[in-house]
Amino acid sequence: MSINSDLLDILMASETHSSKYDFHINDTSFPITDVLITNSPTPVNEPTTRGGVYFSDKFAYKMKGVIKDLSVIPLLTEKMLGPNTEFGELKITTQINSDGAILDLEIFTNLTNSVQTPDSVELSMIILKLHSL
Repeated sequence: MSINSDLLDILMASETHSSKYDFHINDTSFPITDVLITNSPTPVNEPTTRGGVYFSDKFAYKMKGVIKDLSVIPLLTEKMLGPNTEFGELKITTQINSDGAILDLEIFTNLTNSVQTPDSVELSMIILKLHSL
């Protein structure tokens, strides 16, 4: 796992980052709203490879967000465990203000769950990598 803790701390401080996140999939970009990033426990007692597919530690940085464009739904099925034997990494971009400088960030995640409503899709993801450009 390649997570820059300093960047993550800045990103999690709501007053220091933009509220603009973009979800990138198959050369298409979708805005994400209502983004929440947390460090929370996972349902494992020790670090393990879950189902032989992905690694899970006892705690993980999790990200939730809402996409209001329902045309993303068919693109998500190829990136989620279940219909596939591997997770596809998802890329999300945003910007943060670090000591007066604007940094462009790339956040790479695995999609763990999606919930569809009549007008949006809520994504639950685990953050794998985070780095500045």
